[in-house]
This record gives sequence, C-alpha cells and structure tokens, in this order.
Amino acid sequence: MQSFLRCCGSVRFAQEMARVAPFSSLDLAVEAAREIWWNKVDISGWLEAFAAHPRIGDVETLRSKYANERICSEEQAAALNSANEHLLQELVEWNRQYEAKFGFVFLICAQDKSGSDILAALKERYCNRPIDELNNAASEQEKITELRLATLMSPDSNPDSHEASRGQLPSNLPMTSSTSNDNEEIFATPKPSSAPVSSLRPPITTHVLDVALGRPGSGIDVALHWWSDTSHAGTLESDTVDHGCWAPVGRSVTNKDGRSGPLMPASNHLQPGKYRLTFNTGDYMLRVHGGDKHEVFYPFVMVVFEVKPPQTSEHFHIPLLLAPYSYSTYRGS
Repeated sequence: MQSFLRCCGSVRFAQEMARVAPFSSLDLAVEAAREIWWNKVDISGWLEAFAAHPRIGDVETLRSKYANERICSEEQAAALNSANEHLLQELVEWNRQYEAKFGFVFLICAQDKSGSDILAALKERYCNRPIDELNNAASEQEKITELRLATLMSPDSNPDSHEASRGQLPSNLPMTSSTSNDNEEIFATPKPSSAPVSSLRPPITTHVLDVALGRPGSGIDVALHWWSDTSHAGTLESDTVDHGCWAPVGRSVTNKDGRSGPLMPASNHLQPGKYRLTFNTGDYMLRVHGGDKHEVFYPFVMVVFEVKPPQTSEHFHIPLLLAPYSYSTYRGS
C-alpha cells in the first residue's frame, strides 16, 4: 500500500489501488486510479491527499521536506527556478489567503509551469466558489497522481537499479508515511500462465424490456448520437439546434435477449458530453402489440444523458423499460 501513498496521499486510494494491483501496463494503472479517485475516495480522502502536498511557494517547507525527494522536486522545478524572491513571497502570501478561504492548500500540477503561471492560476482560482475549487483541486491531484505513476513505470526512474523496469519502486522516491516496503510490486509483466485480460466493450450499451409482456424487446432499431457544440452542415442524421447538432455515433438492432449490438467501438475511454439513445418503438409496437400506427402512443423514445469528465473511464448501460403507454430508464451495470 505504501507504494501508492507515494503517488497520492489518500489512504483509501492507496488501499484500493493495492487491492486491484498488480497492473500489466501504465494505462491499466491510470484507469484504475481514475476510477478509484472519483468513485471510491470521499471528500475526506481528497482532503487527506491535498494535505500531503507542500504549499507551493513555501520555500522553506519545500527545501526541508523534499530536499532529497525526487518526484516532488522535479514537479516544482520549473516554478522554483523561475521565481525570484519577490514572486516567491507573493506566492506564499496568496497561498495563505487561499488556504484561509478554502481550508486546504492550493494544489496545481506544476509540471512545466513557471512561478508566474502558478501565481496567475492561484489568483484566478481564489475567486471560485468552495465547491468548484474542491473539484478543481481534485482534478489537479488526479493529474499529479498520473504523472507519478508514469514516473514509477519509467526505466529511468532509478538509474542505479533495474527494479524500475520491472515496475518496482526506486528507493529514493518521496514517502507520505514513515515506513515503506520498497520491494512491493505495483506493475507486473503478464506471465504465460496468467489468466487472459478481459476484452474491452463499448462504453455505452443498452437493452429493452417489454414490461407489458414480461419479455425482452427484440428487433428494435437503436441509434446513438453525441451532442456537438459546433454545427455540421450537411450531416443527414444530425438535427441542428442553435449552434450545435446531434452527430451520429452508431446504430444497431436489439437481439432476442433485448440487447443491442455495438453502438460504438470498444474502448476503456469515453468522450465526455451529452449522448442520446433513440429507440424506434413505433415499429416494435405495431409488430408485437398489433393495431395500426395511429394507435401507437410512443413512435420513438429518446433518452438523453451526460457523461462528466471524471466519468470517462466508466461504463454506461442505459436500459429501456417499455409499455404501450409508459416507459422508464435508469443507469444499469
């Protein structure tokens, strides 16, 4: 667990990462880190991670605590090297004001940022509402965690040892605890005897259940669209509203179990934004429930939902429960 505390100071984060480790690649580690950080670590865990960072601009703290700790010094190198004494003092003062207002230290992924860049960001974010700034800080912590995971995976992270190339942690990295286990493996190369990694699936899936008949809704045309803020003139399947449009992503037909085929390529990452599932329920109702088209109450059902930036690595299963005069939907698993 101590290995993951080096990347993020939340004990819950480290425990969850240790539970699902080892990882066969950096991508899998980053995917797990995002899922855990946004969906399993609560606000107290976020604050715990924030508190593990030195105050940016607090030079004495940086020098005394991180003089020999390579990850943090490299993250803040650009800022320290570019900051004159006046700028450093201004950073210290603004950081104090920020912490007094929000209750936690100012947090920013400082890689390749100058002292002036950080000060400008600090002043800008100081004007935010506390709830917005909490999310901003959590997003910055995610970036820092991913950079540290990448550093730990790098063969150059410890030139004096071959352990880094095997995914083991070099011994000169910063700790957030007084004890450690430097031999703990967090990344592992799959062995021939290892169980195969499960294949990817489309991030958005759906199925239809005919609740009036108590059986799957088969043979229903389903289309998936994504809302684009920029209008695409000439796209036949896009209906333009204001300055945006619904751009087609994919379409399929539900099978005998009521499940649609792939509506988009299999992936472990989903573009954030608004999505729309359109079900051609009219044709289904005529075929299964009888009558004529004038008796169909819902010729189409459209379900619109939004994927937030912290949810891009999640799976979205959006079922439709259908009856002649009612329908409902939910986020399934």
